[in-house]
Amino acid sequence: MSAADPSQSTSALLGGLMNDVSDLVRNEVDLARAEVADSAKSAAVALGMILVATVIAFVALNVLTGAIVAAMVNYGMNNATAALIVGAVYAVVAAVVVAMAIRKLRNIKLVPTRTAHNLNRDAATVRGAAS
Repeated sequence: MSAADPSQSTSALLGGLMNDVSDLVRNEVDLARAEVADSAKSAAVALGMILVATVIAFVALNVLTGAIVAAMVNYGMNNATAALIVGAVYAVVAAVVVAMAIRKLRNIKLVPTRTAHNLNRDAATVRGAAS
């Protein structure tokens, strides 16, 4: 907003104020969009991690289980016990990866906090300028 000129009419000053407020709101909406986009990107990365963990778990179960169980059977363990042990180990690994991804998702804030702070500050500034 420009400095008040005593020769300007009240309507010109109000028009300038409305233009400034309009620009301010437009800028805050742009900031909110950017914040939400950043949060959505972080959420997509975390969900991608869960997907990768799931694929890795399935591949590991399908490819390695047979080989590991066969090796354990060769060392004298019975088939069922060997399969149970291998399956339990894979389940623990998958659970750890999912827990890490969920922790990452909990840290993501989808509310545009910087925008809300800026809007409160801007509202106070406009109230102060209008007084």
